[in-house]
Amino acid sequence: MQINLTRSFIAFFNSEKAGGLILLICTGFSLIAANSFLGTQYLTFWGHQFGGHSLQHWINDGLMSIFFLLIGLELEREVYVGELSDFRNATLPIMAAVGGMLMPASLYLALNMNLSSQAGAGIPMATDIAFAVGILSLLGNRVPASLKIFLMALAIIDDLGAILVIAFFYTSTLVWSNLFIALGIFGLLLVFNRLKIHMLLPYLIGGVFLWYFMLNSGIHATITGVLLAFAIPFGDGGEKSPSYRLQHFLHNPVAFFILPLFALANTGITLGSDWYHGLAELGSVGIFVGLIVGKPLGILLFSMAGVALGFCALPSELNWKHIIGAGFLGGIGFTMSIFITLLAYDQETLINDSKIAVLIASAIAGIIGFLWLRKTLSTSDPK
Repeated sequence: MQINLTRSFIAFFNSEKAGGLILLICTGFSLIAANSFLGTQYLTFWGHQFGGHSLQHWINDGLMSIFFLLIGLELEREVYVGELSDFRNATLPIMAAVGGMLMPASLYLALNMNLSSQAGAGIPMATDIAFAVGILSLLGNRVPASLKIFLMALAIIDDLGAILVIAFFYTSTLVWSNLFIALGIFGLLLVFNRLKIHMLLPYLIGGVFLWYFMLNSGIHATITGVLLAFAIPFGDGGEKSPSYRLQHFLHNPVAFFILPLFALANTGITLGSDWYHGLAELGSVGIFVGLIVGKPLGILLFSMAGVALGFCALPSELNWKHIIGAGFLGGIGFTMSIFITLLAYDQETLINDSKIAVLIASAIAGIIGFLWLRKTLSTSDPK
């Protein structure tokens, strides 16, 4: 069965593909700069204060909300007209994403329960879309369209799950008044939607206020992006719909500005002479096991369970070897894993050890996934 990819999907796929390469370059630059003679100045730069917050904070809590807005818009499109619009098609990546979140978190907790690193259970749960798609694109035209869609849907659902984890498990205190105001603004935007107000400006202005009150409610402000995405009218999903126009506009700024800035601001890790000792700590081991073992294992087992129970079906172009390969690519945590690391810990040692573990584990998972799929896609083994 031939699957046709929509233009918006192709644009999103291509922007993430190119963005993955930019992310890799920025990460390398940041690591080199932090460990060069300019290291102190480089790290100090991201700590400069503006409006009572550091530059790094504005990037992580402000600009990353725009990244999640794009994720939300793509998720909305998938739900209405894409792979997730058909329940039977949607169930496979949903099952895979659930397994890809629960298994890594369970393995991490098994190693870190009742330790100071226990709060990091969310770190190995997420998938970095940009890197996962970037590696998949290296395999060229041999990649079946259904595998691209499966990985994208898996990663998007994964990110939604990570946002919910952030909202429910990484919120220390709640300011109920600000939360109620934020929810009131969200409700007003939904009313605009029902009234078929298709001008983007009211939604964007409302989104700024929604972000402000959500930020000051104690819940991480990035959830604003997903809420705003579902408030913006989708219409028929055509090129003139507000959702399509905003999604199309955000592709390049997110891929080539926001995510690279995030990488530059958050991967400047100073490596001491004994930096590798931190890799033996149970927090780091939990990240390795979660991303390299838990991710592909959870994705495969839950997908197989869904098919066996009749909840979903494996697309005709795919076999279980493809799902294993996609599972390893799902082990590329990077952006979201580092993001959750910053929320989970306030100890610099734990943060740096976890960042290093995330980078190494993501690289290993990505290399295994690439090599596995390169071998698998060069054959035509039956399911």
